[in-house]
Amino acid sequence: MVREFRLPDIGEGLTEAEIVRWLVAVGEQVEPDQPIVEVETDKTVVEIPSPWAGTVISHGGAEGDVIEVGQILMTIAEAGEAPPEPGSDLDAEPQEMEQPESPTRADPEPIVGTLSEEAEVLAPPTAGQAVSSSAVKALPVVRKLARDHDVDLSTIERSGPGGRITRADVEAVIASAATPPVAEKAEETERSGPEHAVHDITVGAGHGISDEHLVEPPVAESRPRPGERKPMSTLRRTIAANMAKSWSEIPHVTTFDDVDATRLLEVRMALGERHGMKIPMEALVIKAVLPALDEFPEFNAELDGDDLVLHATKEIGIAVDTPGGLLVAVIHDADDKSVMELAGEVRRLGEGARDRSLAPDELTGQTFTVSNIGAVGGGHGTPIVPHGTVAILSVGAARLRPVVYDDDLAIAPVMPLSLSYDHRVIDGAMGRRFMALVLENLEEPALFLAG
Repeated sequence: MVREFRLPDIGEGLTEAEIVRWLVAVGEQVEPDQPIVEVETDKTVVEIPSPWAGTVISHGGAEGDVIEVGQILMTIAEAGEAPPEPGSDLDAEPQEMEQPESPTRADPEPIVGTLSEEAEVLAPPTAGQAVSSSAVKALPVVRKLARDHDVDLSTIERSGPGGRITRADVEAVIASAATPPVAEKAEETERSGPEHAVHDITVGAGHGISDEHLVEPPVAESRPRPGERKPMSTLRRTIAANMAKSWSEIPHVTTFDDVDATRLLEVRMALGERHGMKIPMEALVIKAVLPALDEFPEFNAELDGDDLVLHATKEIGIAVDTPGGLLVAVIHDADDKSVMELAGEVRRLGEGARDRSLAPDELTGQTFTVSNIGAVGGGHGTPIVPHGTVAILSVGAARLRPVVYDDDLAIAPVMPLSLSYDHRVIDGAMGRRFMALVLENLEEPALFLAG
Protein backbone atom coordinates (compact mmCIF):
# COMPACT_ATOMS: atom_id res chain seq x y z
CA MET A 1 0.00 0.00 0.00
CA VAL A 2 1.25 3.46 -0.90
CA ARG A 3 0.51 6.27 1.51
CA GLU A 4 0.44 9.98 0.78
CA PHE A 5 2.01 12.18 3.46
CA ARG A 6 0.69 15.71 3.02
CA LEU A 7 2.26 18.87 4.43
CA PRO A 8 0.72 19.29 7.88
CA ASP A 9 -0.01 22.50 9.74
CA ILE A 10 2.83 22.34 12.24
CA GLY A 11 1.39 25.20 14.23
CA GLU A 12 0.98 28.99 14.08
CA GLY A 13 -1.72 28.73 11.39
CA LEU A 14 0.81 27.66 8.72
CA THR A 15 -0.46 27.98 5.14
CA GLU A 16 2.65 27.13 3.13
CA ALA A 17 6.33 26.25 3.49
CA GLU A 18 9.42 26.22 1.30
CA ILE A 19 11.35 22.97 0.89
CA VAL A 20 14.89 23.71 2.05
CA ARG A 21 16.54 20.28 1.95
CA TRP A 22 15.44 16.69 1.48
CA LEU A 23 16.95 14.42 4.12
CA VAL A 24 15.78 11.17 2.51
CA ALA A 25 16.13 10.41 -1.21
CA VAL A 26 13.60 8.61 -3.39
CA GLY A 27 14.11 4.86 -3.00
CA GLU A 28 15.55 5.06 0.51
CA GLN A 29 14.02 3.49 3.60
CA VAL A 30 12.52 5.58 6.40
CA GLU A 31 11.47 4.80 9.94
CA PRO A 32 8.68 6.37 11.98
CA ASP A 33 9.70 9.77 13.42
CA GLN A 34 12.79 9.90 11.19
CA PRO A 35 13.36 13.45 9.85
CA ILE A 36 12.64 13.43 6.12
CA VAL A 37 12.76 17.09 5.06
CA GLU A 38 13.69 20.59 6.23
CA VAL A 39 11.10 23.26 5.46
CA GLU A 40 11.13 27.00 6.02
CA THR A 41 7.98 28.47 7.51
CA ASP A 42 7.30 32.16 7.95
CA LYS A 43 9.70 32.37 10.92
CA THR A 44 11.85 29.30 11.28
CA VAL A 45 13.35 26.23 9.61
CA VAL A 46 12.00 22.95 10.98
CA GLU A 47 12.48 19.25 10.32
CA ILE A 48 9.38 17.22 9.54
CA PRO A 49 9.47 13.55 10.55
CA SER A 50 7.92 10.62 8.72
CA PRO A 51 4.74 9.26 10.32
CA TRP A 52 5.33 5.76 8.90
CA ALA A 53 8.03 3.23 8.06
CA GLY A 54 8.60 2.26 4.44
CA THR A 55 10.25 3.18 1.14
CA VAL A 56 10.14 6.69 -0.27
CA ILE A 57 8.36 6.57 -3.63
CA SER A 58 8.32 10.26 -4.56
CA HIS A 59 8.90 13.79 -3.31
CA GLY A 60 6.14 16.37 -3.50
CA GLY A 61 8.50 19.09 -4.72
CA ALA A 62 12.10 20.02 -5.35
CA GLU A 63 14.33 21.97 -3.01
CA GLY A 64 13.31 25.62 -3.25
CA ASP A 65 9.70 24.85 -4.16
CA VAL A 66 6.88 26.31 -2.08
CA ILE A 67 4.05 23.91 -1.25
CA GLU A 68 0.86 24.59 0.63
CA VAL A 69 -0.63 22.83 3.62
CA GLY A 70 -2.57 19.81 2.39
CA GLN A 71 -0.44 19.20 -0.69
CA ILE A 72 1.49 15.94 -1.03
CA LEU A 73 4.89 16.19 0.62
CA MET A 74 5.99 12.58 0.08
CA THR A 75 4.59 9.18 -0.93
CA ILE A 76 5.76 6.13 1.02
CA ALA A 77 5.31 2.40 0.35
CA GLU A 78 4.68 0.36 3.49
CA ALA A 79 7.60 -1.42 5.09
CA GLY A 80 8.12 -4.92 3.72
CA GLU A 81 6.26 -4.15 0.50
CA ALA A 82 8.04 -3.86 -2.82
CA PRO A 83 7.78 -0.35 -4.26
CA PRO A 84 5.69 -0.06 -7.43
CA GLU A 85 7.41 -0.23 -10.79
CA PRO A 86 8.15 3.10 -12.51
CA GLY A 87 5.10 4.26 -14.46
CA SER A 88 2.66 2.12 -12.47
CA ASP A 89 -0.61 3.68 -11.38
CA LEU A 90 -0.26 4.56 -7.72
CA ASP A 91 -3.95 5.39 -7.62
CA ALA A 92 -4.78 1.71 -8.15
CA GLU A 93 -3.82 1.07 -4.55
CA PRO A 94 -5.92 2.45 -1.70
CA GLN A 95 -4.20 5.45 -0.19
CA GLU A 96 -4.50 6.51 3.41
CA MET A 97 -4.71 10.21 4.16
CA GLU A 98 -4.26 10.16 7.90
CA GLN A 99 -1.93 12.77 9.31
CA PRO A 100 -0.30 13.32 12.66
CA GLU A 101 -2.26 15.71 14.81
CA SER A 102 -1.21 19.32 14.35
CA PRO A 103 -0.73 21.44 17.44
CA THR A 104 -3.22 24.19 18.10
CA ARG A 105 -2.57 27.41 19.90
CA ALA A 106 -4.52 30.29 21.23
CA ASP A 107 -1.49 32.49 21.82
CA PRO A 108 -1.41 36.05 20.49
CA GLU A 109 0.36 36.53 17.20
CA PRO A 110 4.02 37.46 17.19
CA ILE A 111 5.36 40.62 15.59
CA VAL A 112 5.95 38.73 12.39
CA GLY A 113 2.66 36.92 12.84
CA THR A 114 1.03 34.41 10.59
CA LEU A 115 -1.16 34.57 7.52
CA SER A 116 -4.71 34.58 8.79
CA GLU A 117 -6.67 32.71 6.14
CA GLU A 118 -6.66 29.01 5.27
CA ALA A 119 -4.47 27.78 2.45
CA GLU A 120 -6.03 26.80 -0.86
CA VAL A 121 -4.84 23.76 -2.82
CA LEU A 122 -4.69 24.88 -6.43
CA ALA A 123 -4.70 22.72 -9.53
CA PRO A 124 -3.43 24.06 -12.87
CA PRO A 125 -6.12 24.58 -15.55
CA THR A 126 -6.47 22.02 -18.31
CA ALA A 127 -5.84 22.91 -21.94
CA GLY A 128 -8.41 25.30 -23.31
CA GLN A 129 -9.85 26.00 -19.86
CA ALA A 130 -10.21 29.65 -18.86
CA VAL A 131 -8.13 30.71 -15.89
CA SER A 132 -10.28 32.03 -13.05
CA SER A 133 -9.16 34.10 -10.07
CA SER A 134 -9.55 31.05 -7.83
CA ALA A 135 -7.21 28.95 -9.97
CA VAL A 136 -4.17 31.19 -9.93
CA LYS A 137 -1.40 30.90 -7.37
CA ALA A 138 -1.60 33.54 -4.65
CA LEU A 139 -1.39 33.68 -0.87
CA PRO A 140 -4.65 34.18 1.04
CA VAL A 141 -3.55 37.65 2.15
CA VAL A 142 -2.97 38.59 -1.50
CA ARG A 143 -6.39 37.21 -2.50
CA LYS A 144 -8.04 39.28 0.21
CA LEU A 145 -6.26 42.43 -1.00
CA ALA A 146 -7.50 41.72 -4.53
CA ARG A 147 -11.08 41.12 -3.35
CA ASP A 148 -11.09 44.33 -1.31
CA HIS A 149 -10.15 46.34 -4.43
CA ASP A 150 -12.20 44.35 -7.00
CA VAL A 151 -9.07 43.14 -8.80
CA ASP A 152 -9.38 40.07 -11.05
CA LEU A 153 -6.36 37.90 -10.23
CA SER A 154 -6.57 36.07 -13.56
CA THR A 155 -5.68 39.28 -15.44
CA ILE A 156 -2.58 40.19 -13.42
CA GLU A 157 1.01 39.79 -14.58
CA ARG A 158 2.70 37.37 -12.18
CA SER A 159 6.20 38.03 -10.87
CA GLY A 160 6.44 35.49 -8.05
CA PRO A 161 8.22 32.12 -8.16
CA GLY A 162 6.35 29.43 -10.05
CA GLY A 163 3.90 31.92 -11.54
CA ARG A 164 2.66 33.08 -8.15
CA ILE A 165 0.95 36.46 -7.85
CA THR A 166 2.63 38.61 -5.20
CA ARG A 167 1.25 41.44 -3.12
CA ALA A 168 3.35 43.88 -5.17
CA ASP A 169 1.64 42.65 -8.36
CA VAL A 170 -1.81 43.45 -6.93
CA GLU A 171 -0.70 46.79 -5.50
CA ALA A 172 0.64 47.81 -8.92
CA VAL A 173 -2.78 47.16 -10.49
CA ILE A 174 -4.53 49.09 -7.71
CA ALA A 175 -2.18 52.03 -8.16
CA SER A 176 -2.67 52.13 -11.93
CA ALA A 177 -6.46 51.98 -11.52
CA ALA A 178 -6.37 54.88 -9.06
CA THR A 179 -4.60 57.17 -11.58
CA PRO A 180 -6.37 57.13 -14.97
CA PRO A 181 -4.41 58.41 -18.00
CA VAL A 182 -4.67 62.09 -18.91
CA ALA A 183 -6.42 61.32 -22.20
CA GLU A 184 -9.08 59.31 -20.36
CA LYS A 185 -9.69 62.21 -17.97
CA ALA A 186 -10.12 64.58 -20.92
CA GLU A 187 -12.64 62.24 -22.53
CA GLU A 188 -14.66 62.06 -19.31
CA THR A 189 -14.69 65.87 -19.11
CA GLU A 190 -15.99 66.13 -22.70
CA ARG A 191 -18.77 63.61 -21.96
CA SER A 192 -19.81 65.42 -18.78
CA GLY A 193 -21.95 67.97 -20.70
CA PRO A 194 -21.79 71.42 -22.25
CA GLU A 195 -21.67 73.13 -18.90
CA HIS A 196 -18.19 71.69 -18.38
CA ALA A 197 -16.86 72.30 -21.93
CA VAL A 198 -14.98 75.42 -23.06
CA HIS A 199 -16.29 76.48 -26.49
CA ASP A 200 -14.78 79.93 -26.88
CA ILE A 201 -11.93 81.83 -25.39
CA THR A 202 -11.89 85.61 -25.79
CA VAL A 203 -8.38 86.92 -26.18
CA GLY A 204 -9.26 90.54 -26.86
CA ALA A 205 -12.11 92.70 -28.10
CA GLY A 206 -13.73 90.91 -31.04
CA HIS A 207 -11.12 88.13 -31.15
CA GLY A 208 -12.61 84.72 -30.39
CA ILE A 209 -10.80 81.39 -30.64
CA SER A 210 -12.89 78.28 -31.13
CA ASP A 211 -12.01 75.19 -29.13
CA GLU A 212 -11.45 73.33 -32.38
CA HIS A 213 -8.24 75.35 -32.79
CA LEU A 214 -6.93 74.36 -29.37
CA VAL A 215 -4.12 71.83 -29.40
CA GLU A 216 -4.01 69.12 -26.75
CA PRO A 217 -0.63 68.97 -24.98
CA PRO A 218 1.28 65.80 -25.77
CA VAL A 219 0.76 62.96 -23.31
CA ALA A 220 4.01 61.48 -22.08
CA GLU A 221 4.17 57.73 -22.52
CA SER A 222 4.79 55.79 -19.36
CA ARG A 223 8.00 53.83 -19.49
CA PRO A 224 9.05 51.05 -17.13
CA ARG A 225 11.70 52.21 -14.73
CA PRO A 226 14.96 50.28 -14.78
CA GLY A 227 15.56 48.01 -11.83
CA GLU A 228 15.31 44.49 -10.52
CA ARG A 229 12.06 42.87 -9.38
CA LYS A 230 12.87 40.77 -6.33
CA PRO A 231 10.16 38.60 -4.75
CA MET A 232 10.00 38.93 -0.97
CA SER A 233 10.86 35.92 1.15
CA THR A 234 8.22 34.07 3.16
CA LEU A 235 9.50 35.73 6.32
CA ARG A 236 9.48 39.22 4.83
CA ARG A 237 5.95 38.77 3.43
CA THR A 238 4.74 37.69 6.85
CA ILE A 239 6.45 40.64 8.54
CA ALA A 240 4.80 42.99 6.04
CA ALA A 241 1.34 41.48 6.51
CA ASN A 242 1.45 41.63 10.28
CA MET A 243 3.01 45.09 10.49
CA ALA A 244 0.17 46.35 8.29
CA LYS A 245 -2.37 44.54 10.43
CA SER A 246 -1.02 46.03 13.66
CA TRP A 247 -0.74 49.54 12.22
CA SER A 248 -4.23 49.51 10.68
CA GLU A 249 -6.07 48.02 13.68
CA ILE A 250 -4.25 49.49 16.70
CA PRO A 251 -4.43 53.23 17.44
CA HIS A 252 -0.82 53.88 18.38
CA VAL A 253 0.48 56.39 20.89
CA THR A 254 4.22 56.72 21.57
CA THR A 255 5.74 58.47 24.57
CA PHE A 256 9.45 59.32 24.77
CA ASP A 257 11.89 59.82 27.61
CA ASP A 258 15.59 59.64 28.49
CA VAL A 259 17.21 57.84 31.38
CA ASP A 260 20.55 58.51 33.06
CA ALA A 261 22.13 55.10 32.54
CA THR A 262 25.17 55.68 34.81
CA ARG A 263 24.16 53.19 37.51
CA LEU A 264 22.67 50.74 35.01
CA LEU A 265 25.94 50.52 33.08
CA GLU A 266 27.95 50.18 36.32
CA VAL A 267 25.78 47.26 37.43
CA ARG A 268 26.01 45.67 33.99
CA MET A 269 29.80 45.86 34.09
CA ALA A 270 29.97 44.51 37.66
CA LEU A 271 27.73 41.53 36.82
CA GLY A 272 29.77 40.82 33.72
CA GLU A 273 33.02 40.81 35.68
CA ARG A 274 31.54 38.63 38.41
CA HIS A 275 30.22 36.00 35.98
CA GLY A 276 32.84 36.33 33.25
CA MET A 277 30.42 37.15 30.50
CA LYS A 278 28.80 40.12 28.76
CA ILE A 279 25.35 40.83 30.14
CA PRO A 280 22.78 41.62 27.42
CA MET A 281 21.09 44.96 28.00
CA GLU A 282 17.73 43.30 27.35
CA ALA A 283 18.11 41.20 30.51
CA LEU A 284 18.43 44.27 32.73
CA VAL A 285 15.65 46.16 30.93
CA ILE A 286 13.27 43.20 31.25
CA LYS A 287 14.05 42.94 34.96
CA ALA A 288 13.32 46.66 35.35
CA VAL A 289 10.05 46.39 33.42
CA LEU A 290 8.60 43.43 35.36
CA PRO A 291 7.69 45.47 38.51
CA ALA A 292 5.97 48.03 36.27
CA LEU A 293 3.90 45.25 34.68
CA ASP A 294 2.88 44.19 38.20
CA GLU A 295 1.88 47.76 39.07
CA PHE A 296 0.08 48.34 35.75
CA PRO A 297 -1.29 44.96 34.57
CA GLU A 298 -3.08 46.66 31.66
CA PHE A 299 0.30 46.68 29.87
CA ASN A 300 0.56 42.88 30.15
CA ALA A 301 -2.78 42.25 28.49
CA GLU A 302 -4.67 41.49 25.29
CA LEU A 303 -7.78 43.17 23.90
CA ASP A 304 -10.36 40.53 23.00
CA GLY A 305 -13.50 42.14 21.59
CA ASP A 306 -14.95 44.29 24.36
CA ASP A 307 -12.90 42.55 27.05
CA LEU A 308 -9.38 43.19 28.26
CA VAL A 309 -7.63 39.94 29.18
CA LEU A 310 -5.03 40.51 31.92
CA HIS A 311 -2.41 37.77 31.64
CA ALA A 312 -1.37 35.94 34.80
CA THR A 313 2.18 35.30 33.52
CA LYS A 314 4.71 37.53 31.82
CA GLU A 315 5.92 36.23 28.47
CA ILE A 316 8.42 38.83 27.30
CA GLY A 317 9.20 39.09 23.61
CA ILE A 318 12.63 40.32 22.51
CA ALA A 319 13.08 41.72 19.01
CA VAL A 320 15.97 40.04 17.17
CA ASP A 321 17.61 41.42 14.03
CA THR A 322 18.23 38.47 11.69
CA PRO A 323 19.56 38.26 8.11
CA GLY A 324 16.02 37.52 6.91
CA GLY A 325 14.26 40.24 8.88
CA LEU A 326 12.91 41.03 12.34
CA LEU A 327 11.85 38.14 14.56
CA VAL A 328 10.45 38.23 18.08
CA ALA A 329 11.65 35.42 20.33
CA VAL A 330 9.78 34.86 23.59
CA ILE A 331 11.09 34.38 27.12
CA HIS A 332 8.30 32.45 28.80
CA ASP A 333 7.61 32.97 32.52
CA ALA A 334 10.14 35.80 32.61
CA ASP A 335 8.96 36.88 36.07
CA ASP A 336 10.27 33.59 37.51
CA LYS A 337 13.82 34.12 36.22
CA SER A 338 16.85 35.85 37.72
CA VAL A 339 18.90 38.43 35.82
CA MET A 340 21.49 35.82 34.90
CA GLU A 341 18.80 33.38 33.74
CA LEU A 342 17.30 36.13 31.61
CA ALA A 343 20.75 36.89 30.21
CA GLY A 344 21.17 33.24 29.21
CA GLU A 345 17.76 33.17 27.55
CA VAL A 346 18.43 36.38 25.61
CA ARG A 347 21.66 34.94 24.20
CA ARG A 348 20.16 31.53 23.41
CA LEU A 349 17.04 32.90 21.74
CA GLY A 350 19.03 35.48 19.79
CA GLU A 351 21.33 32.83 18.34
CA GLY A 352 18.41 30.51 17.57
CA ALA A 353 16.44 33.27 15.83
CA ARG A 354 19.40 34.20 13.64
CA ASP A 355 20.04 30.62 12.50
CA ARG A 356 16.28 29.89 12.26
CA SER A 357 16.46 26.94 14.65
CA LEU A 358 13.92 28.00 17.30
CA ALA A 359 10.81 25.93 17.94
CA PRO A 360 7.44 27.49 17.05
CA ASP A 361 6.48 27.99 20.71
CA GLU A 362 9.65 30.06 21.19
CA LEU A 363 8.41 32.53 18.58
CA THR A 364 4.83 32.99 19.76
CA GLY A 365 2.85 34.05 22.79
CA GLN A 366 4.51 37.24 24.03
CA THR A 367 2.47 39.49 26.33
CA PHE A 368 4.87 42.47 26.26
CA THR A 369 7.83 43.23 24.00
CA VAL A 370 11.25 44.84 24.48
CA SER A 371 13.17 46.04 21.42
CA ASN A 372 16.82 47.00 21.90
CA ILE A 373 17.41 49.20 18.85
CA GLY A 374 20.47 50.55 20.64
CA ALA A 375 22.23 47.35 19.58
CA VAL A 376 22.26 48.71 16.02
CA GLY A 377 22.91 52.31 17.03
CA GLY A 378 19.30 53.48 17.27
CA GLY A 379 17.89 56.21 19.50
CA HIS A 380 14.28 57.25 19.86
CA GLY A 381 11.78 55.54 17.58
CA THR A 382 8.11 54.70 17.12
CA PRO A 383 7.90 50.91 17.59
CA ILE A 384 4.78 49.17 16.27
CA VAL A 385 2.75 47.29 18.87
CA PRO A 386 2.69 43.55 18.03
CA HIS A 387 -0.82 42.32 17.26
CA GLY A 388 -2.32 40.50 20.23
CA THR A 389 -0.53 42.74 22.76
CA VAL A 390 -1.01 46.34 23.90
CA ALA A 391 2.50 47.74 24.38
CA ILE A 392 6.16 47.62 23.34
CA LEU A 393 9.23 49.35 24.83
CA SER A 394 12.12 50.40 22.61
CA VAL A 395 15.54 51.07 24.14
CA GLY A 396 18.15 53.14 22.33
CA ALA A 397 21.93 53.35 22.63
CA ALA A 398 23.34 55.17 25.68
CA ARG A 399 25.49 58.13 24.65
CA LEU A 400 27.39 60.75 26.66
CA ARG A 401 25.37 63.98 26.84
CA PRO A 402 25.22 67.08 29.04
CA VAL A 403 22.75 66.79 31.94
CA VAL A 404 21.85 69.11 34.81
CA TYR A 405 21.92 67.95 38.45
CA ASP A 406 21.00 70.45 41.18
CA ASP A 407 21.79 73.36 38.85
CA ASP A 408 25.20 71.87 37.98
CA LEU A 409 26.11 70.78 34.47
CA ALA A 410 27.54 67.29 34.10
CA ILE A 411 28.22 64.67 31.42
CA ALA A 412 26.39 61.33 31.73
CA PRO A 413 25.42 58.36 29.53
CA VAL A 414 21.83 59.04 28.45
CA MET A 415 19.69 56.19 27.12
CA PRO A 416 16.55 57.04 25.07
CA LEU A 417 13.29 55.15 25.67
CA SER A 418 10.21 54.95 23.44
CA LEU A 419 7.00 53.35 24.69
CA SER A 420 4.23 52.63 22.17
CA TYR A 421 0.83 51.45 23.39
CA ASP A 422 -2.74 50.79 22.28
CA HIS A 423 -4.72 53.96 23.00
CA ARG A 424 -7.96 51.97 23.18
CA VAL A 425 -6.65 50.38 26.37
CA ILE A 426 -4.13 52.84 27.81
CA ASP A 427 -4.58 56.59 28.26
CA GLY A 428 -1.71 59.07 28.20
CA ALA A 429 -1.63 59.52 31.97
CA MET A 430 -1.27 55.78 32.59
CA GLY A 431 1.39 55.60 29.91
CA ARG A 432 3.41 58.30 31.67
CA ARG A 433 3.03 56.62 35.08
CA PHE A 434 4.24 53.31 33.64
CA MET A 435 7.21 55.02 32.00
CA ALA A 436 8.05 56.89 35.23
CA LEU A 437 8.33 53.62 37.16
CA VAL A 438 10.52 52.06 34.46
CA LEU A 439 12.77 55.14 34.50
CA GLU A 440 13.08 54.99 38.28
CA ASN A 441 14.11 51.33 38.15
CA LEU A 442 16.63 51.83 35.36
CA GLU A 443 18.27 54.81 37.08
CA GLU A 444 18.70 52.79 40.29
CA PRO A 445 18.96 49.04 39.52
CA ALA A 446 19.01 48.18 43.24
CA LEU A 447 15.24 48.79 43.21
CA PHE A 448 14.55 45.84 40.92
CA LEU A 449 17.56 43.63 41.65
CA ALA A 450 16.55 43.40 45.29
CA GLY A 451 13.12 42.06 44.37
